[in-house]
Amino acid sequence: MTAPIDAAEFRRFCGRFATGVTIVTTMDREGRPAGMTATSFASVSLEPPLVSLAIGHEATIYPAMCDADRFTVNILDSRQEALSRRFAESLPERFDGIGWQQSAERHVLIDGALGHICCRKWRTFEAGDHTIFVGEVTGGSVAEHGEPLLYYRGGYTEAGTG
Repeated sequence: MTAPIDAAEFRRFCGRFATGVTIVTTMDREGRPAGMTATSFASVSLEPPLVSLAIGHEATIYPAMCDADRFTVNILDSRQEALSRRFAESLPERFDGIGWQQSAERHVLIDGALGHICCRKWRTFEAGDHTIFVGEVTGGSVAEHGEPLLYYRGGYTEAGTG
């Protein structure tokens, strides 16, 4: 059996795959918004409509994601790089001074996002140092205009550039 590659080599390989940038959000036990930048988002199934996110066990949002029964995937616009960087850091007050709304269903929606995918937690799966959260899509919204923020080879880019 072949041994797995080291982490640096794995990152180099995966860095050749461009991913959209999202901020996953939920509410914590105290009713405060929690969020983090995530590029591990993927659609999973049409019937039922399912999406997945892989969240590291050390991520600050991890306890809130474990406790929550719902989460939102906010798809970032190309003009939201600074917001992505902010939510990628372990800042205690990430939501201070940014625009966001809470829907009637308690989904945390980031202002200016290209889309919001609202999910009910469907299943979780342990995968190494991450947990894969699978959500059943219950609703959302999309912007009529804008370009996605992308992550490629260790940096941000826009569609059609790089």
